[in-house]
Amino acid sequence: MNRGAIIAGALAALLAVPALSQSSAQSSTPNPNQPPPHTAPFPDLGSGESRPERRKSYEIGPELQRGVSAAQIRAQQRRLDSALAALSPQQPGVPEAYVVTVALDSDPVFAREAREAGRVLAARYGADGRTLTLAGPDGVRDDAPHGSITALVLALSHIGGLMDASEDVLVLYTTSHGFDLGLTYHYGDSGYGVLSPARLKAALEEAGIKRRVLILSACYSGVFVPVLASPDTAILTAAASTRTSFGCAAENDWTFFGDALINRALRQPVALGEAAQLAGRSVAEWETKARVLASLPQTSIGAEAKAWLPQIEARMPRLASAPVGRPAFDPAAFMAPVAAQKARAGQK
Repeated sequence: MNRGAIIAGALAALLAVPALSQSSAQSSTPNPNQPPPHTAPFPDLGSGESRPERRKSYEIGPELQRGVSAAQIRAQQRRLDSALAALSPQQPGVPEAYVVTVALDSDPVFAREAREAGRVLAARYGADGRTLTLAGPDGVRDDAPHGSITALVLALSHIGGLMDASEDVLVLYTTSHGFDLGLTYHYGDSGYGVLSPARLKAALEEAGIKRRVLILSACYSGVFVPVLASPDTAILTAAASTRTSFGCAAENDWTFFGDALINRALRQPVALGEAAQLAGRSVAEWETKARVLASLPQTSIGAEAKAWLPQIEARMPRLASAPVGRPAFDPAAFMAPVAAQKARAGQK
């Protein structure tokens, strides 16, 4: 089972009784760019003892930091302030895109995906100088403000002040684990939280961001669609509200959805809706070969969004670029457990 499903199950269990989610730790290394492992329990972020109270707490969007020094907090704040200050202001009368990509989990697959997604989306939407990536170390680099719920909310607030709400567009890409109440924030053993649909909606509205392309890669990410869908919103999710998504092993370069949509479909000179269809077909093919329950990616493009999307997509490169990194779907890796299970069954 992928770790996203494990975390989702554990968080769902917290709605009934206090429980914990423990991920597999990565081996220690002197590499300064090595991401911190998950070794401590995921704490109960709910309030009270009843299921309704705990569910309400998750919907508000709790966030917890523990064991983080003042120096670390200041260092991350300086990184974020510097990155935000470097963003270019909008040009009056010219519809422009501001791109934000964020990895909300310290497993390096998400940092790798967020970094490359920033490059792909910046090229597609002509957003050089208006792109922000929030991602932790990935084993090779640690050069960005780390992703967290707070960092994302602050970034949206700042970018909202740069944008002209009547013509500019936010393109947001999130990658992490998720469960049926939202996205999970999990940084090593020091950062935990839940980004619920209600909290993301509130952050966007407070920032005054009206036009938005929201691409959410996580298990159960379809829960965001009914809350965030609007005439001025295009929203794409990796899974339906009741389904898990795949490919989130820490050592991967891509999740299934990230590889299919960002690394392949959005590198092509096609409209967003067509790219979503291409990605959906790729994901379905890989899941069929892997013999897993379909994730059922969701797409909702509002009527107003259909009118302004061509304006920002007019800047996309005319020629497709080549995918990078290891493909998310490795038939051998997925079939090995199946073959082992059959072998064990034959020995009984």
